Amino acid sequence: MSHPVTDDRQSTHTPVGLIAFAWTLVGVPLAYGLYNTVKAASALFGG
Repeated sequence: MSHPVTDDRQSTHTPVGLIAFAWTLVGVPLAYGLYNTVKAASALFGG
């Protein structure tokens, strides 16, 4: 006799503010590093 498959996990709700904060925490240093990399590369290749 087979039993129906049930998913007992509850969905969690992450606040939008927390998601925005996390992306900012990662995105700002990433953008700064990318900017400096492009600036250094353009100077290296005669920009």
